[in-house]
Amino acid sequence: MSAQLGRVPRGPWRVAVRCAWDRPAVIVSPSTLVDGTPFPNLAWLTCPWLTELVGAEESTGGAAAYARRAAEDPAFAAALVAADTDVRTRRAAESGGTDACATVGIAGQRDPLGVKCLHAHVALALLGVADPVGEDVLGRVQRWCDDDRCAGLGLEGIE
Repeated sequence: MSAQLGRVPRGPWRVAVRCAWDRPAVIVSPSTLVDGTPFPNLAWLTCPWLTELVGAEESTGGAAAYARRAAEDPAFAAALVAADTDVRTRRAAESGGTDACATVGIAGQRDPLGVKCLHAHVALALLGVADPVGEDVLGRVQRWCDDDRCAGLGLEGIE
């Protein structure tokens, strides 16, 4: 994980989604870290391929564009609210039934229509959350790399 992320991940965590090459793509964490710190990010995108593509979209104003869409499109807004509710439910389940971050939703946002981190939305969509932001991004990019670029990162045996 450290090789994929470029840093040691904050724990505890587990691999929840693997790519076409059977490498970790998304990890999930409970709402409380080992040291007791509240941690609102249920799902974390680890795939370097997708992280780069999503980062490029984010750097060109992608998050702000989705926030505007949520303000203008009632169906999109309703889907975001439903995704936020699903994330809170899943985060509580991942945390043993008690969510230390119950007052916030996706990427720590208090407003379910706030969009600040496309990486979080894409990770959630890969996890199976019907996140309209993540699904839209995934619908426009090549989901997995062609060259198994993580092969040399020592990811074998990571559960």
